[in-house]
Amino acid sequence: MNHPEDENDFFNRLEADMAADPSPDAGADVVDLDKARSARSESADSQTRPGADMSADSASDRSGDPSAVVMVDQTTPAVAGPGYLGRLMGARRRDVVPVWLRSTAELRTAASWVARHYAHTVGYHALRAPVYAARLTFQAPTGASRFVGGTMRWAADREGEPVRLAAVRREDAVEYLKLSRQRDGRVRMRTLIAVLSLFAGLGATLAIYVLAPGWLQALSVSAVLMALGFNGRRADAPVMHRAVELPKAVKLTSDIVLRALGSLGIPAINQAQGKGRDGFEFTAPITRDGPGWRAEGNLPYGVTVTDVIERRDRLASGLRRPLGCVWPEAVPDQHTGHLVLWVGDQDMSKAKQPPWPLLKTGSVDLFKPVAYGTDQRGRWVEATLMYIAGVIGAIPRMGKTFLLRLLLLIAALDPRAELHTYDMKGTGDLDPVGNAVSHRHAAGDDDESILYCLNDFRALREELRRRTKVIRSLPRDICPESKVTSALADKRSLGLHPIVIGVDECQVLFEHPEHAKEFEEIATDLVKRGPATGIVLLLATQRPDAKALPTGISANASARWCLKVMGQLENDMVLGTSSYKRGVRATMFAWGDKGIHYFVGEGSDARIVRAIYIDGQGAETIGARARMLREQAGTLSGHARGDEPETTTSAYDLLADILAVVPAKEPKVWSETVVARLAELRPEVYDGWEPEALTAALKPHGITTIQVGRRIDGKVVNRRGIDRSHITTAIAERDGKRDAG
Repeated sequence: MNHPEDENDFFNRLEADMAADPSPDAGADVVDLDKARSARSESADSQTRPGADMSADSASDRSGDPSAVVMVDQTTPAVAGPGYLGRLMGARRRDVVPVWLRSTAELRTAASWVARHYAHTVGYHALRAPVYAARLTFQAPTGASRFVGGTMRWAADREGEPVRLAAVRREDAVEYLKLSRQRDGRVRMRTLIAVLSLFAGLGATLAIYVLAPGWLQALSVSAVLMALGFNGRRADAPVMHRAVELPKAVKLTSDIVLRALGSLGIPAINQAQGKGRDGFEFTAPITRDGPGWRAEGNLPYGVTVTDVIERRDRLASGLRRPLGCVWPEAVPDQHTGHLVLWVGDQDMSKAKQPPWPLLKTGSVDLFKPVAYGTDQRGRWVEATLMYIAGVIGAIPRMGKTFLLRLLLLIAALDPRAELHTYDMKGTGDLDPVGNAVSHRHAAGDDDESILYCLNDFRALREELRRRTKVIRSLPRDICPESKVTSALADKRSLGLHPIVIGVDECQVLFEHPEHAKEFEEIATDLVKRGPATGIVLLLATQRPDAKALPTGISANASARWCLKVMGQLENDMVLGTSSYKRGVRATMFAWGDKGIHYFVGEGSDARIVRAIYIDGQGAETIGARARMLREQAGTLSGHARGDEPETTTSAYDLLADILAVVPAKEPKVWSETVVARLAELRPEVYDGWEPEALTAALKPHGITTIQVGRRIDGKVVNRRGIDRSHITTAIAERDGKRDAG
């Protein structure tokens, strides 16, 4: 789009620069800067002081009338902003080559879809070719009669008969005689052509019958029959049917978009349209974007994208499209009124997804991204399961468990990974993974399963501490970033293979009447320190609230999957604080959007993804393949191999250990002193603890650190520490005693 005002500004500036004489001989004067500054300050004071004298120039610029209108936007401002070239330098250029054309994977996917489409079409019609030939043969007599009748009507000039009859009705003898002579000439010429064509056709037929071989005779007869059959076809009974039923989607136009936005009931849009304006500024042409249309533009001032998202059902009604086809989105690097509207040809929940690459073959490297679903446009969305802790939240029956199982199946296809799977719902949805490959696996919320899980969590905490020591002891050239890498995971002697823990209905653990605090403490530690050591914790719940997902866990989970939820609190608990206000709202998903969710992770903003659906039989097949990979690699262990776990009691009692190292004569102690003494008491447990780790470990017990002041070298130094009375009170409440001191 051209901007004449920008071009005029640009050329005016060039002209002014060229007109100015830069030479020092053009009468330029040497200015005393001190005097100039003094004069300028006096001039400014004369304008600001009420009693100051005003110059003639300033008096001419100001009117004495206080009600005079002051023009805010001047046509020639004294201080100009960035010119035309400056705005060009800051402009955002659109891609010359589309993104899908630059991507080898997307180009290959599109080419394969086109090839499969036409291969299917050819095969469909080739199989039905005999049926088509039979239909044309039966229609040949009708076609022959139509051909003969049409030829006779053409030779007799029947198309001119209505005109001649009209002349007779008007009793116009001159025009009728003229039309009759024209008709006689046409009939003679057409009759001659018809007779010559008849003799030529009979001659050709006789020649083919006498001289042509049998295959040519058969081909000729078939061609004539097919032609006559095609001529005899009926409009309501086509010979050939469609091999592919394409979706009938209406092209998205600006009028349709404006009509839909006007139906939302947003006052600013309705007021603009009521005054003859559009109420929406298109910043780019409406174009095809994958299997749908993309419209982009600015909403009126004060209207945000979230206002449109809240009315997504009305927007779909205004567009006359199914709800699953309409996806309004915000643009992260734009203002909150910049709307991107994508309207698909098919409902996202019903559109056919491309075959999952890992469905039948292949293995996984958990340190690399793996495709697990598709976006609205049918493009693959990848997730990396290492260096994360993940939370999955949704209301029941929306595909939460199937999504968790899909992620665990991906992890299972890495033969190095050690899986710990817990189905607290107890329906056996995770059994295809757990029984096939898991090192530890349990289903149900009975006491036996809870103790089994607790014992495993305690062992995982000890494994976490062992790994931190191993990583700390490695040379910098082998472990430069102090975290597990794919190369370190390959070294079995180090024991740094990936560990993936999946818990469905995790609220059962965190709301347990007896072991909730210990589960929360261990899980919080795994979420915070586990990713760097190769331990991944995936938690799924249908009650995403503060009890089901403790704040220490939800606030530190770097990967989040949120299917349909009912309210803002649940939405922000899974997707992060203020996600609802930013327009990332899983509440907009419909009941039929099974498996469709917001995904936050991979260093990008929230994306709408439809996870690949793997049924129970498919999950068992993939689980069997994952087991075979482990058998070949020699990494099958634990529950999948039939080994029974060793019973592990709680490794330590933190509160009791603190009382053991902090005597009663020290009512308040610095945290760094406490962790140093704890490391001397139990080096196998507390070695390497920092004051922050002590703070996190005390939080599940309801104990917070305080400021503790000490006098050192005559000065008071304040640091974080603990109050011993808080420890004794917590133990008393826990053990039901009045005094623990």
